[in-house]
Amino acid sequence: MQKERLVVLGGGESGVGAAILGMAKGYETFVSDFGAIQPLYKAELEQRGIPYEENRHTEELILNATLVVKSPGIPDKASIVKLLHQAGIPVISEIELAGRFTAAKTVCITGSNGKTTTTMLIHELLKRAGMKVGLAGNIGKSFAWQVAEEDYDVYVLEISSFQLDGMFDFRSNLAILTNITPDHLDRYDYKMQNYTDSKFRIVQNQTEEDFFIYNDDDPVIAAELVKRNLPGKKLPFSIDHPLAVGAWVEGDQMKINVFNNIFDMTILELALQGKHNLNNSMAAGISGMVLKLRKDDIRECLSDFQGVEHRLERFMRVHDIEFINDSKATNVNSVWYALESMSTKVVWIVGGIDKGNDYSQLLDLVKEKVTAIVCLGLDNSKIRAAFQETGIEMVETKSMAEAVRSSYFLASKGDSVLLSPACASFDLFRNYEDRGRQFKEAVRNL
Repeated sequence: MQKERLVVLGGGESGVGAAILGMAKGYETFVSDFGAIQPLYKAELEQRGIPYEENRHTEELILNATLVVKSPGIPDKASIVKLLHQAGIPVISEIELAGRFTAAKTVCITGSNGKTTTTMLIHELLKRAGMKVGLAGNIGKSFAWQVAEEDYDVYVLEISSFQLDGMFDFRSNLAILTNITPDHLDRYDYKMQNYTDSKFRIVQNQTEEDFFIYNDDDPVIAAELVKRNLPGKKLPFSIDHPLAVGAWVEGDQMKINVFNNIFDMTILELALQGKHNLNNSMAAGISGMVLKLRKDDIRECLSDFQGVEHRLERFMRVHDIEFINDSKATNVNSVWYALESMSTKVVWIVGGIDKGNDYSQLLDLVKEKVTAIVCLGLDNSKIRAAFQETGIEMVETKSMAEAVRSSYFLASKGDSVLLSPACASFDLFRNYEDRGRQFKEAVRNL
């Protein structure tokens, strides 16, 4: 019998992980990357004898696949993906592939903002509780790679809309939806409903035994729930109003009720402060209660968790000016949260590749908190147009060193310099981590 042929498009972390799992499960496996494959990943493929190509997609080596795993970075509009769809060859995500070969429980987090912090928090909770837990998806090591070579009982997965788009039979046992605000609309024909539908794929295939944890204050989620009949047990969380089940705030108390099992702690004890982080802590707390962790373990983790690099990371003070690395803020809503949490005047570093941003929702906060705007990107015209009416001083920069130097000279003692770009990083940086690390390096060099 002829082997099934698995072709993996993209030779990064998720692609190489998918190839390793495919090989382990008996597929004839081939990796194709339209760009260059990093030496680290090439070495992994060569060591395992997995054939690959780079800097091209050879159609005859791809269109003979029985199954294709596509990197989330490759849009459906790419010509090779269109050809695969025309040929009727199934195209799935690495998460979908890995899900087919594991019986582990899955805790899956998606949303426009807060998903990384919530994912890390839940992973830390489960790890401290002594569970054999893997961290994967949009973060950490490839899910497929771990399924191939590790043996975890639970996976905590941060899942982007691009990954969800390639998921069909996958089932999340605990699905968490932090919020839905406009993001990546360039990939969704600039239609908010398309993006919303993508996010709600997190609950597809759930049964009555599963759980759906969601932000009850989010108007897009609320409107969508009216239209959908979801079988999973619903556990909402809210900062604005009390709830019968789920998590909410009363005075300075965070309260959680998971089917008459009650947990509470003061919000002043939470390690992660700010409204957005309160949502993240509530989502994590509900997850811990659903998984029947000890309340003391939940309380301890929520009160001493260290936070995530590149997400409102209070990095360093230089001459009484605080530098904050929020490089992970790649959309307007993330920046809104960042500015909303600031208690000082702000010099704001913003810019990169615009993803269809509407900056008008930031205008009031910018007028209230921002004293100067440092534009960092190859084309800052949209940002300049959005904020020129404020009369706030604006500076153009084309490198991180230049942006940090400019912000330092524009700031006064007691101010904060906030890198919160609202945009993707690919015009000047490899990714948001590279952008954040260059920011920290430039601050060290002041």
